[in-house]
Amino acid sequence: MSVNQPSPDPNEEELKKREAETAMRQRALTFLLDQTARQRLTNVRMVKPELATAVENYLISSASSGRLNRALTDEELKQILLNIQQPKKEFRINRV
Repeated sequence: MSVNQPSPDPNEEELKKREAETAMRQRALTFLLDQTARQRLTNVRMVKPELATAVENYLISSASSGRLNRALTDEELKQILLNIQQPKKEFRINRV
């Protein structure tokens, strides 16, 4: 007679998957950014999480393709942030 173990909750599995992916990303960023650059990216994440995620994706893909083989400085991260950010739209109202 076998004992049936309850199957794991699908939401629980997805949560564990997300936590593992987040931990992997953080380890990768530890190698790809110096301390001040990591702090800047953390600050950006608080204000614009989608921009921080886009920068992380760019850095990880650059490292995996071999284009990035050292830790970036804060100044280099600033340049990447400027390049990735969408240009602000300017609205002009003409009064007659």
